[in-house]
Amino acid sequence: MPPRAIMFQGTGSSVGKSVLVAGLARALTRRGLRVRPFKPQNMSNNAAVTADGGEIGRAQALQARACGVALSVDMNPVLLKPQGMTGSQLVVRGQMRGQVRARDFQSFKRGLMPEVLDCFHTLAAQADIVLVEGAGSASEVNLRADDIANMGFAQAADIDVVLVGDIDRGGVIASLVGTDVVVAPDDARRIRGFIVNRMRGDPSLFAAGMEAIARRTGWQPVGLVPFLDRVRDLPAEDAADLAPGGRTAKGRVRIVVPCLPMIANFDDLDPLAAEDGVSLTMVPRGTVLPEADLIILPGAKATIADLAVLRQEGWDIDIQAHMRRGGHVLGICGGYQMLGRSIADPDGIEGPPSTVDGLGLLDVTTELGGSKRLEDVSGHLLPEGAALRGYEMHIGRTHGPDHDRRPLIDLGNRRDGAVSPSGRVWGTYVHGLLADGTARAALLARLGAQSHGCDHDRTVDAALDALADHLETHLDIDGLLRLARPVRPLSAAAQAACACTYN
Repeated sequence: MPPRAIMFQGTGSSVGKSVLVAGLARALTRRGLRVRPFKPQNMSNNAAVTADGGEIGRAQALQARACGVALSVDMNPVLLKPQGMTGSQLVVRGQMRGQVRARDFQSFKRGLMPEVLDCFHTLAAQADIVLVEGAGSASEVNLRADDIANMGFAQAADIDVVLVGDIDRGGVIASLVGTDVVVAPDDARRIRGFIVNRMRGDPSLFAAGMEAIARRTGWQPVGLVPFLDRVRDLPAEDAADLAPGGRTAKGRVRIVVPCLPMIANFDDLDPLAAEDGVSLTMVPRGTVLPEADLIILPGAKATIADLAVLRQEGWDIDIQAHMRRGGHVLGICGGYQMLGRSIADPDGIEGPPSTVDGLGLLDVTTELGGSKRLEDVSGHLLPEGAALRGYEMHIGRTHGPDHDRRPLIDLGNRRDGAVSPSGRVWGTYVHGLLADGTARAALLARLGAQSHGCDHDRTVDAALDALADHLETHLDIDGLLRLARPVRPLSAAAQAACACTYN
């Protein structure tokens, strides 16, 4: 049988498309189908390194995990990574192609469709079904021209759409029915079914609502999905999903994280949030950093801009006071760069060429530039020798006495990171360091805490299984499969366009 595909678009951002696709990917994989996830265009600073040496959005990485397959750049051919003053970093087929501003991208993106289609068909050749995820809202008719993320892709690939609405935010009937009203007739005909997501309370109370949507639109009701708390164990894709505050417990190790605007790869924090012995608090702007045992400066897509915001908030003063009280600081990737003496950007990667002072907590300096390092790594935490796995995803190199004399990690063929002479400030370029139970336990032991030693990967897989079970119960998955249309081969003209663009 030829491969099939179905696309999931939303009435807005953050309606739960990514999670629904991940759960469906696990459910269909458990049925014995070869499933592949695909998102034509994504915007996120939370990314993952692929097996073929590129990067894709973290949501597609989770979906690939749900399918039990290796990550591939084909799963997310266009990735926009917001980068402050310079707009967004443009990643195509896993590799950086420069920076683009939002207005410029609207006209530029039309040339990306051949590559997007080529990636889609590459995945389809490996699959029984491709689950395609849209971006933002299907009803953004102001962005419809040259669209590659939603209806533009659905038309180009000749696939049908299931529309997802979020009842938890209210107005879901108007959102779904209104989409049918505002999109062009040819686009509206692509929408075959709908899902209402995140229902709280008695589902029977919305039975009449489901009937009203189906009657007004003619779409097939695929299901009403109750809110599932286990979804919290899955990595969030967007910084907007990071809730200020956190779990607190008297007498436990206190970890605080300042929420900076360009925070990236923040799922590094998830394993700590799952620790029973840890109180993890995300601190919003306008709030003093509370007393803590450890302050974490996570990754940043625009290090210099985020460092400026950190100073504007007075958090640099809070960090200095924290150090005087004997506290610890961990910087990951961009956070590591902030901890040094200076950050130089001679090529203007993040904005106008400049050199700025760092926080001076580590005797290292950083120069942004060169090719982006994208690779999976493994090694040992120093000096404990605890084994770890992770990945690097950064532009820039960091050097200095603290790196040379006291690296944090031994990667076998090289050393990474730095430790201050006091032993209380740690910096590293390795993302995923805290997901490894042995390394996480060793770092928590430095704070006088004992890890419960949970396997974070196992926690995520258990949540995916629970989500798949949930969707099997509340969605008409057999009906959904009937809506999936066979993937039509690329025309000769489209194949020529793909080859010309790629080569």
